Amino acid sequence: MKVSLEDIRAAHERIRKVVRNTPIEPSSAAGRFLDTEVFLKCENLQLTGSFKIRGAYNKISTLTPEEKKRGVIASSAGNHAQGVALSSSKLGVKSTIVMPKNASIIKQMATKNYGADVVLYGEVYDDAYQHAREIEKQKGAVFIHPYEDPMVIAGQGTVGLEIFEAMPDVESVVVAIGGGGLISGTATALKALNPKIKVYGVVAENAPAVYGLFKKTVPPQAPSYLSIADGIAVKKPSEMMFESFLSRLVDDIVTVSEDEIAEAIAVLLERSKMVVEGSGAITLAAAFQKKLKLGAKTCLVLGGGNIDLNLVGEILDRGLSRNGRVARIEVVVDDRPGSLQKLTAIIAESAANILEVEHDRTDPSLHIRETRISFVLETKDANHIVQIRSALKGAGVRIIK
Repeated sequence: MKVSLEDIRAAHERIRKVVRNTPIEPSSAAGRFLDTEVFLKCENLQLTGSFKIRGAYNKISTLTPEEKKRGVIASSAGNHAQGVALSSSKLGVKSTIVMPKNASIIKQMATKNYGADVVLYGEVYDDAYQHAREIEKQKGAVFIHPYEDPMVIAGQGTVGLEIFEAMPDVESVVVAIGGGGLISGTATALKALNPKIKVYGVVAENAPAVYGLFKKTVPPQAPSYLSIADGIAVKKPSEMMFESFLSRLVDDIVTVSEDEIAEAIAVLLERSKMVVEGSGAITLAAAFQKKLKLGAKTCLVLGGGNIDLNLVGEILDRGLSRNGRVARIEVVVDDRPGSLQKLTAIIAESAANILEVEHDRTDPSLHIRETRISFVLETKDANHIVQIRSALKGAGVRIIK
């Protein structure tokens, strides 16, 4: 499978009246931490909240009248679904989308609102994909593959074209990898325009198959294929995409943990005021590892912003805990009047804010007249947490966690 710079330029011309040329914003916070210039390609601000509409619209707009009449079908964890649904609606084409049963509710509803018929099937993307191919055979609809399609890849490659037009001196670009369409198109554009630009890929530790293929090793067995970065949690990598693009154009691939992704989501929300889903924030998580040679100027592609609002609180708690902004401290003290007051005074003097307090007098490990008190604190950073613990220990308090 081949895609050229000319294909990507043609796609850009085809989609530009519909698809947004999303902003590229500097991130001073990330830049200070990484000691380089960092810019964010904000595809979270794209129509449908993701880059996926680029490839979907480019593909569907080039179907023949007979193919459009048959309608289209696709499989997706959410973002490709919305891209296909909106593109089809704009072009007057009927669409059916198969999504995993555990796909984000916000993505399910958005896909329906964009005009598609939604079918829920299987636990992960791979299951939904197989079911969609069965429906394709039964009904004769045109299958819109999320990545194994030159027209889709060319559409996604317009991200790379826009990055280069805005930042011709960019030295590295970091992109998430699910099926590989975005990084394949982006790398094709960038390497054609300047072969010296480094293109790095990122995957979640919970879905490391592409990493293993790239490194020519068998990756550790993933604990599950469920991830905060659900949009890129693919079980089986595409060997076609690997041979045609990733093996030739990608300079390195790294993995990141769920906690690292959560921290990146929290940082983007707090510092850049950006609502970004896990598969978008994963590029910042990778940069924070400091394992990639980013050069003097780097661009991180924030692939999408369709985060499940019901999970935001939990994700932010994990992210804030990881970067020292929230801490849980558990202590055991004598169960007598004034004990809690003593503890809260120490915490107040340490300039921390108490978010939650929980007492437990029934734990079998406690002695008679002892109580365990658990505090959730708002803190400044990891050093601040160390200072609070030190102050409590200095006052004779027994810290158990």
